[in-house]
Amino acid sequence: MTQVTTGEPPAQGAQEFADRARASDTGAIGRFLKATELDTRMLGMIGALLVIWIGFQFISSLRLGVSPFELDSRTFLTARNLWNLSVQSSSVAVMATGMVLVIVTRNIDLSVGSILGVSGMIMGVTQAFILPHYAGYSLGDPSIWIIALGAGLLVGLTIGALHGFLIAYLGIPAFIVTLGGLLVWRGAAWWVTSGQTVAPMDATFRLMGGGPEGAIGATWSWVIGLVACAAVVLMLVSNRNQRRRFRFPQRPVWAEVFIGSVTCLLILAAVLVANSYPWPAGTVKKYAEANNIAIPDGGLFISHGIAIPVLMAIAAGIIMTFITTRTRFGRYVFAIGGNPEAAELAGINTRWVTMMIFMVMGFLAAISAAISTARLNAATNAQGTLDELLVIAAAVIGGTSLSGGVGTVAGAMLGAVLMQSLQSGMVLLNVDTPLQNIVVGIVLVLAVWLDTLYRRRVH
Repeated sequence: MTQVTTGEPPAQGAQEFADRARASDTGAIGRFLKATELDTRMLGMIGALLVIWIGFQFISSLRLGVSPFELDSRTFLTARNLWNLSVQSSSVAVMATGMVLVIVTRNIDLSVGSILGVSGMIMGVTQAFILPHYAGYSLGDPSIWIIALGAGLLVGLTIGALHGFLIAYLGIPAFIVTLGGLLVWRGAAWWVTSGQTVAPMDATFRLMGGGPEGAIGATWSWVIGLVACAAVVLMLVSNRNQRRRFRFPQRPVWAEVFIGSVTCLLILAAVLVANSYPWPAGTVKKYAEANNIAIPDGGLFISHGIAIPVLMAIAAGIIMTFITTRTRFGRYVFAIGGNPEAAELAGINTRWVTMMIFMVMGFLAAISAAISTARLNAATNAQGTLDELLVIAAAVIGGTSLSGGVGTVAGAMLGAVLMQSLQSGMVLLNVDTPLQNIVVGIVLVLAVWLDTLYRRRVH
């Protein structure tokens, strides 16, 4: 009998077999990611968000002495807390969509919190004093909130245009211009009312802040959820047809089905959570008395549904995603961020594009001002304080590179939710405010460090 030898020690052969097995496993994951074309950085953010949520759920449960799997009303993963989290994230998320464009072009905007403050103060003064006392409008006039909102949006847009002009056409660094804007517009907000708080806001205007009346209810929430699922399917089909038309590589059918199914499942789960949060008992009682509804023994369950500010944030995200990915302006923004000199040599009017970016940023800050003012039912001088740090952190954590040329709107919005999750969880655990700021600062530095490592690995 002839013995066949491989010419290598048994241990070496076993090690090679193990290496091949690991490579096969890694290859399977790689093939899955390649087939589905999922963004690994986005998956990492989602994983980090889940870790934060689960971590706060366990810690809050242990402090209360209840099981982490028992959704006590005082723990983190409850419908009430998640609904409030979505509302609290809306203002920062709206501004983060604009900050992506600013940072992608290698600029920065430190004034967004102050723009929010002065725009919100203008909205408050317009509807609480100017229109009723000087223009003869009666309280409850349906045009009051429209005029007030328009005035605030115009202020934000004008401030953004001024910043953009100084940066693009006069060549003043964005850091200096917006740092000056942070001080100027914060002082202007105080000057408008000499430091006084303006309240209350118009009833219709307050709908933009959320609350029992500022939500669309269970029925319309399910309608919007189903429409969103249909839009996801249509988008996948349209994208597949375009790839076939231009003979681009296509994802496997199973990958398309997987992406569509998971996305729709997440949408419907979010709607279910929003519909699981009922109105407070006192609000239900007033509503029942006003509408002659008998309250049964077990109580009357009226669902909040999706909050209006959340819908505003989603709309801003969809529009900004379309602008950045489907328009010439969006391509110019990323071209400037990738190589400003090459973009200018290619014929792009870099100055005009830069000015437009800051105009968009100012406009979005004014939208956030409307959400914040409506939610507080007042315009205060403290509105927007340190929001610029949260917005920049949300964009950077969401994958927007401070080196320019890289960033996504969806990532920035997810970063806003992550930042607000940290704050909400720490508030739930009664963590002192200074320690909260320390945690936010550490997370921001860590995100920039991870971005640096990622870019080194890619290049």
